[in-house]
Order: sequence, then C-alpha cells, then structure tokens
Amino acid sequence: MAAAAVTALQRSLHTIAGGVIVAPEHAPSPYATITSLAGDHPLPGRHSFTAADRIGEMAAGMRSDDVAIVLMSGGATSLIAAPIRGMAESDLGQLFELLLGSGLDIRAMNAVRKRFARWGAGRLALALAPARTHVFVMSDVLGDDPADVGSGPCTPDPNTVKDVVVLLQKSGVLTRLSPAMRDYLSSVGRGVIPETPKGTHPAFAHVSTRIIGSNRLALDAVSAHAATISLETERVVAPLRGDAAQCGAAVANALLERSRHEHAGCIVWGGETTVQLTPAAQASSGRGAPPIEMTVPGVPPSGGRCQELALAAAKILASGGAAAIRVTILAAGTDGRDGPTDSAGAFADAHTWAAIRESGRDPDIALQRHESHAALGSVGALIPRRVTGTNVMDVVIGVIE
Repeated sequence: MAAAAVTALQRSLHTIAGGVIVAPEHAPSPYATITSLAGDHPLPGRHSFTAADRIGEMAAGMRSDDVAIVLMSGGATSLIAAPIRGMAESDLGQLFELLLGSGLDIRAMNAVRKRFARWGAGRLALALAPARTHVFVMSDVLGDDPADVGSGPCTPDPNTVKDVVVLLQKSGVLTRLSPAMRDYLSSVGRGVIPETPKGTHPAFAHVSTRIIGSNRLALDAVSAHAATISLETERVVAPLRGDAAQCGAAVANALLERSRHEHAGCIVWGGETTVQLTPAAQASSGRGAPPIEMTVPGVPPSGGRCQELALAAAKILASGGAAAIRVTILAAGTDGRDGPTDSAGAFADAHTWAAIRESGRDPDIALQRHESHAALGSVGALIPRRVTGTNVMDVVIGVIE
C-alpha cells in the first residue's frame, strides 16, 4: 500500500515530507523519508509502543496546508497499540489477551480495545488536524465500517462507554480488567473523563475515507479464477461469523446436501469466525514449545479459527457417506496467517477425520481442546503460513467434484 501511494504521489509531482509504515514484519521502505517499522501482533508489545510513539512524532506540528495519507488495514489495532494516558502497557497487553479468548467478534473486540488505545477511536484524526487527511482502508471486518478496521484511528467512535461495559459484562471480561481500566470506564460514565471523539468533533471535517479492499473483493477474485478453470461457482451471501466449529459443520452440511443432489462446482464463503476458550481448554493448551517463535498467553499455540473450522468440517464429512467423497474444503486467512501458528489455514475431506485417528490422535479431543493445528498437521492437511501483504478476513472454498 505504501509503495503504491509513493508511486502515485511521485507521478503527480507531490513532495513526500515523511511517513512511517508499521507492518507485522520489517520490510525495506519504498522512499527515503519514510520509516519502516515492525509492530507486534496479535498482542501489543515493545515494537507496537515504539511505532505508536513514532506516529505521534510524525503527527506533531501538522498545518492546515499539509496533507496526510493514512493507509489502514486489519491488524493495525495491535501493530500501533499503546495505552492512553494513565494506563500501563501491561494493562493493555492483558486486555488484548483476555479479548482474544473471549469469543467476541472483531467488531466487538475493537469497540473495547479502541477505548484504551492511544490512536484508536478517531484520536489519530485529532492529532493530524488541521491537515487534510485521506484514509484508504483495506477492510477486515464484516460490513466494512471504517470505525471497526484497526479500531478506527481516523473515524469517530459510534459506541458509548455504556455499550462497552455491556460487551465486557456479557463476555465475562469486565471483572478481569485491571483496576485502572475499570476506574477509567467508571470515570467516563460519570462524566469526569471525556468520552471518545464523536462525529461532531471539528477534526473529522478534514477527513475523507474510502474502502479500497474487502472480503467481497477477495471472493470476487476466487469466483473469477474458478471460472477460468471451468468451475461453476456459487457465492454464499451470508457471511461466516460466530463459533468456528459450528461454522465448519454448517459448511460441510451445505456441501453434502449439494453433493447428494448431484451438484458439482465451487461454493465460496467469506467472513471471520471466532474461537471461545474455556478455562479448561486454556489449561489443557499448556506452555509447550510453539510451532513458531511466538506464544500468545491464554491462546493455545496449536490452533486457529480456520483450522478449527476445517477440523469440525472433517468430522461431518467423515460420516457423509458417498456424497462426502466428492467434497474438499479449504479454509484460510487472507493474511496468510491463522492464529498463533505456522499455518494460513487447512484442508479437509472425507478421509481427514479417520486419518487423524490412524495417526494416533483423537480428533474429537483435539476439537474440544482447540488443538486443530497438531491434529491436522499429523495428516498433512495444513496450508503453510505466508506473507500475503493484505488482510481481508477469511475465505472458505468448497469444491464438489
């Protein structure tokens, strides 16, 4: 995104005074005055805090005749995360950890996280004012609302503190927050501390926002490619959301129904599911060596939402009879990464479930404990992790031969 912006600006003879790129991994900068940094994801850490400070330095001293270009994509909530004034860095990390295992979807998680993030909830727009700010968004959320992507650094916060407290109560996270965070929510509720920036703030009059990438466009590309190899394609309009295992079962059942009626072709779903970890599941994950260099506390290093979806689908296909033999499913994250694992997702077919059992693992227990990575890895059903340079949620493809 940054390289494309630099090219466009150079063609139109604009001066690039400076900038900062924050990505999951360090990469060379496309321009001399632009700094390239790596942030931390999915939990904020030292690199994220450094990136947040660098953004603050860039935003300082903006004038009314300046132009700021903000390139937003999924993952920015963590990559540029730093706590608001009065919060400890460890408190913010704990909040992210709790939310990742809460079962809340990305929109709900960001509604909470932006409350406590230095640049969330439109606060970056306030820092950039009075400069004209153009925001280009690669959406990784259902509905493509810019307020949800990356916790909406340049978008007014539509939620009140009461909305946030309700989400925290329903997910069981409220009582587990740090005392400082609970005190902050209480103070906002009593009017002692101001609410997050809302649409009436004059800073947003200088901001324009455009969605340039989304899950819908990714599904368009899948359908277009399927057509080139003579696969009839059906797009499922309803997005995948909610529990990953339940979605996996629903996908498998839908494909089996079509297979029994002698349909053939490609069926495509898009969206983003969730995995809710029970205390027992968290305890069973242990603290063994992770498959990559990162271990996320409270989140088992042997699973991701796409892998769990695929494993649940494999269970349904295993008992699908002749109709299941024709079905293969792929589930993967468009960012090339599925949870804190070395995989982008997984495949499943009618033989996967039995093959896992034959490998010496119990697939039922693996599904219950969210240990899909090890189970699917034992039968070669994982898709290797890769850097795709984008993040527009997940894609699930079912092929009926």
